[in-house]
Amino acid sequence: MNTIHTFYLSRILGNKVVSEHRTAVGRLEDLAVDVSFVRPKVIAARVKFGNQSLLLDFSHVSISKQAAKYVIHCSLIEEFIMPPENVLFLVKHVLDKQIVDIDGRKLERVNDLRLAFLSNGLYIVAVDVGLEGLLRRLAVARPLNKTLRPLGKALPTKLILWDDVAAIGPSMEGIKLSKEHSKLETLHPSDLADILEDLDHKTQVALFSSLDEEKAADVLEEMETEAQINVLEGLSVEKAADVLEKMPADEVADILDDLEKEKAEELLSEMEDEAREEVRELMDYPENTVGSLMSTDFFTFNENMTVKQTIEELRKIKPPSDTIYYLYVLDDLGRLVATVSLRDLIIAGEETPLSHIMNRKVIRVMDHEKIDSLAGIISKYNLIAIPVVDEQQFMVGIVIIDDVVFTLLKARKRMILKED
Repeated sequence: MNTIHTFYLSRILGNKVVSEHRTAVGRLEDLAVDVSFVRPKVIAARVKFGNQSLLLDFSHVSISKQAAKYVIHCSLIEEFIMPPENVLFLVKHVLDKQIVDIDGRKLERVNDLRLAFLSNGLYIVAVDVGLEGLLRRLAVARPLNKTLRPLGKALPTKLILWDDVAAIGPSMEGIKLSKEHSKLETLHPSDLADILEDLDHKTQVALFSSLDEEKAADVLEEMETEAQINVLEGLSVEKAADVLEKMPADEVADILDDLEKEKAEELLSEMEDEAREEVRELMDYPENTVGSLMSTDFFTFNENMTVKQTIEELRKIKPPSDTIYYLYVLDDLGRLVATVSLRDLIIAGEETPLSHIMNRKVIRVMDHEKIDSLAGIISKYNLIAIPVVDEQQFMVGIVIIDDVVFTLLKARKRMILKED
């Protein structure tokens, strides 16, 4: 009889569990792990005997190998009291379920699990997502590898270290997995959006709900329209409104335009007054006008401000990178009169007024102009963003080139679909 150090879960599932007197107690159904450890630690074994199941404290369990079979010994047969949270059952919650490969930034199916005895217990060390893991559970991996060995080949193996895994899925509901979900926070919003789009509706909502509002807003912005609607309809009105408030008003307006009118009104009513009014103003613009596309997140400065005052103000507000391609300068009445490039701002003396370094030849568009006109303006003047003004020349927003390209491509795609 040999003591083992590492093995696959599939090798022991269904095996006999024997007492210290070598009397069969039942067969192993599942293992419970505590995910609050650095790696999930096995804390209990679920054993089936007759028509009943019993949870046994794993600290009284040992596993050995005898005649190529794994033997499970339990020195104390008594019911184990399970902790109230941070517990996963490997068969129920993990095996055959989808997990996120953090390093590969994609979904994988769990075919098996690799466990290892360390100095203070048994831990999950890796997830098997390869073909060999699936065939191992069908008890055909060994004979197939034996057949392939003379040919210098072997079944493909693919293991992912548990450190690079985030467990997800509706089966996780009610289980606190803050450590697992914190791994998801490390993914770029666009990667996480791609993963969410590949999930079923229930899992989408469960995973999205686990994100903090800032991350959820960034992810929702990256998702396709259909997935956005699916997620929002699965959330409570309060949660959905809180996430929308963290997003740029123009993005929110686009999303709400695609929702049923009653649902959109319900979400708007739940949002804060300022955010709601900003979104409503954008939604009032006809669909094919510049106003419907513009962002209202922009920053303006008075022409009498000095360079030093302007830089101090920028440091204070910490604007996002896509909102400060240019600085927009207003006169005392609040009308757009000029722009200042970041280059000119940096090289100018601290006490220089903006009026001395600003460019009064501002390329601008009216909020009621057609979106089609933007492509030519951006191309002709090589602009990254264009200020938008109303009839009185008061600045009301900016249009970013990325949004223009996306909108034009979207319109082209719709046209092609209609022709087909």
